[in-house]
Amino acid sequence: MLNTVALDHGWIAAHIPHQGSMCLLDRVVEWDGQRIVCEAVNHHDPANPLRDAGRLGAANGVEYAAQAMAVHGALLAQSDAAPTQGYLTSVRGLSLHTDRLDGQSGPLRVTAERQSGDARLILYQFSVHCGERCLLEGRASVVLDAQSL
Repeated sequence: MLNTVALDHGWIAAHIPHQGSMCLLDRVVEWDGQRIVCEAVNHHDPANPLRDAGRLGAANGVEYAAQAMAVHGALLAQSDAAPTQGYLTSVRGLSLHTDRLDGQSGPLRVTAERQSGDARLILYQFSVHCGERCLLEGRASVVLDAQSL
């Protein structure tokens, strides 16, 4: 069942390990058991912690996608417990369709869709769009509850 109740930045920060300016997502737009769609607007912010030499390269979109995956995990866990640490273990098939994220005029729309997985490892397909334009896409595997390994 598709959930369309928007969750804001405060909810996100309370449910994933990324804190302060490293919590990149502004809101959850929609989600269900397989997929999540989030938005972010801090790619315009000169104080974005991922900027290097005054620019935000497109490869940083992988971090936006990883945080969407973390939010998806928190939503599926449906727990108010402290967020557990997961780790991005690989990124495959990454296609960058732009050089930079900071030059995009609208919000970033970050989508992550679960392809397969179990209680310890999940494979997601992800993409980052601005409007109709796909900025980057790929697949990522995430190890959950890494401290138990």
